[in-house]
Amino acid sequence: MTAALPPSTAAPVHEHITDAIKAPALVRLGGNVVLARFETMKVYAALGAVRTLLHRGRIVPGQTLIDSSSGIYALALAMACHRYGLRCHIVASTTVDSVMRAQLEVLGATVDQMPPSQNLKLDQERRVRHVRELLAARPDFHWMRQYHDSVHYAGYREFADLLTGTLPDVPLTVVGAVGTGASTGGLVQALRETGRAVRLVGIQPFGSVTFGSERFSDPEAIIAGIGSSIPFGNVRHELYDTVHWVDFRHAMAGAVGLLRQHAVFAGLSTGAAHLVTSWETGRHPERLHLLLGADTGHRYAERVFARHTEAQDMHTLRPRHIRTLDELRPPWSVMEWARRPDPAGVRSGSRSPDQSSGFVSSAEVTP
Repeated sequence: MTAALPPSTAAPVHEHITDAIKAPALVRLGGNVVLARFETMKVYAALGAVRTLLHRGRIVPGQTLIDSSSGIYALALAMACHRYGLRCHIVASTTVDSVMRAQLEVLGATVDQMPPSQNLKLDQERRVRHVRELLAARPDFHWMRQYHDSVHYAGYREFADLLTGTLPDVPLTVVGAVGTGASTGGLVQALRETGRAVRLVGIQPFGSVTFGSERFSDPEAIIAGIGSSIPFGNVRHELYDTVHWVDFRHAMAGAVGLLRQHAVFAGLSTGAAHLVTSWETGRHPERLHLLLGADTGHRYAERVFARHTEAQDMHTLRPRHIRTLDELRPPWSVMEWARRPDPAGVRSGSRSPDQSSGFVSSAEVTP
């Protein structure tokens, strides 16, 4: 028999670790900048998706959930499966390190990891192909489709409610990596539904098809989770006001700068967001800026932080202003996107996400 705990006015006692880590630490970095610093932000997405699918009867306890991931979604999904009595199978990117893989395996997930790749596109195409092979052999598996199933938007409504009850009701700018589109899109869509004035600033790496930079490549690194070499149905381009394209060196400058200035050890996508936020606040000092810090810096300890002496001073860096995608150039460009639709026409139907990659079409995405 479990002993009852006395009521407390201090921190709550959680029933599962996912409840403890899903909400971020909110840290003020300056007068008009607040960092939402997560251990792994995609716990919101995974929990929200799994709960919704269980409620709808689309999955049942004991079933195996499968998806492809470069890291933090894999961990979030494994924890959600642990909580709700589900099995988990991850087709992992080559960028998933031994520490992350060990966590997944101890949590009970089975892992198929792709071999080293020359670029992000090859890695993602291999993962998609392998997922489809597994589904053909095991039709009882449920493919979570974090890139395309809008059920992943559901969990971020809880994050929006947290912010609404915590941040002052003033004009707000949200700055974060685009990635699958669910985190920034789900959060901002929920915030705007309350009537709040919210600008959304998205961040992309060079080489990502999502906002039209696929003709470029970043020879130094894959910035996991920021962009994609294949179309993602969960990216709703019409939600974004401004887009920044940032290369590895500039993201590194932001990550090292964040640790040096504010003692915050966070991942490379957070570093890119910190760099962009610092520039955005100078343009709009009247607005409150929320910087999304998706994960900690542990995955980047060797590739970024051990090289801190190489990092540029982020305060000396400036973006190139562009008006069209034809003007896009590394290492840092910015464009007023103005909530326009997908430049490739993916969501309008001229090109379906599954034509080259084997993904589901937008018509099959859960409403």
